[in-house]
Amino acid sequence: MRGLKDRTVLVTGGANGIGAATARRLAEEGCAVGILDMDVAAGEDVAGEIEARGRRAKFYDVDIADYDAVSRAVESFEASFGAVSFLVNNAGWDRAVNFLDTAPDFWRKVVAINLYGPLNVSHVVLRGMAARGFGRVVNVASDAGRVGSSGEAVYSACKGGIIALTKTLARELVGKGVILNTICPGPTDTAILRSFLEGADGARIAEGLKRAIPMRRLGVPEDYPGLIAFLLSDDAAYITGQTISVSGGLTMHG
Repeated sequence: MRGLKDRTVLVTGGANGIGAATARRLAEEGCAVGILDMDVAAGEDVAGEIEARGRRAKFYDVDIADYDAVSRAVESFEASFGAVSFLVNNAGWDRAVNFLDTAPDFWRKVVAINLYGPLNVSHVVLRGMAARGFGRVVNVASDAGRVGSSGEAVYSACKGGIIALTKTLARELVGKGVILNTICPGPTDTAILRSFLEGADGARIAEGLKRAIPMRRLGVPEDYPGLIAFLLSDDAAYITGQTISVSGGLTMHG
């Protein structure tokens, strides 16, 4: 895609799932990739795999809920690869629990990772983008933030917040040459979904989800990097503040 080669990108949660697939795709497009994650073994494996293919990548062991740690990682990445051109806020975590069975400690963990994390990374990275007059951001939210999801009340609230944050920042920063968009995955075969399906009813629930999806399958991590690459590319230079569902037709809006 146009405008990706020789750019720099940070991908949070890039050690596994959608983030790892995205890191690989953007490296193939010619980007230098910084992977921010807490899964050291997997993150180093993804970065090593990219480098083995002759591309540039580096892993950073970062808790995105820690603002200072994010600042240090971004500073280190830019010292090695240059100013950040693109940001993919992908990292997330959840556990399926009905809201009335949860407690504030659980809420704080979900909010720290899924809301404060993207806020921290965005605040650090967007300042530089705005100062330089160029930047592109894709925030990976969830259809849970658009239509709700049983057992994911706090997570859904966070993802709804990311959708609203993206629209607001798109308005605030468009004059600075920075564009932001959101993608909303539907049910996807990632660690979060697998944790929901661990019980005795897991297989039945998975089959029910597949039947509800018009394409009759769950999403896989590789379903998303193409759209993310497009939204970062010059081909999407007139698109900002948008929320795009990628759900096999499970949810439709427009």
